[in-house]
Amino acid sequence: MEEVYSIVEKAVDYVFVNGKFTLNFYDYLKSNKATKKQVQEFIESPTAASINDTIMDLDEYLEGGSDKEHKQLREAYGHLSKPYARKIRNYLYKILEDSWKYEKEKKPGRKKKLASK
Repeated sequence: MEEVYSIVEKAVDYVFVNGKFTLNFYDYLKSNKATKKQVQEFIESPTAASINDTIMDLDEYLEGGSDKEHKQLREAYGHLSKPYARKIRNYLYKILEDSWKYEKEKKPGRKKKLASK
């Protein structure tokens, strides 16, 4: 499971440093046949919490303002244009969304067989 955290953290770093959106987390989970338990662990992990915090910071940065907190956010994210910051925010949110979607699909029980003609 450590590999998943590493891949997600590298993808997040990569988008801020190189501007490349490389990770489709849902496809990654599906191709590696992640279990529901593994995905739940990821959702509750510090990595997911960190992504969520970054999303909230970007939301605040995009909202703007002149108070002390917004000044700090401008210092942290000021090198990003607002449209690009929005794109990064949506990318990070999609990583979390993909994990929620995959977890929801991994309900216990047998798969339904398609009825044959």
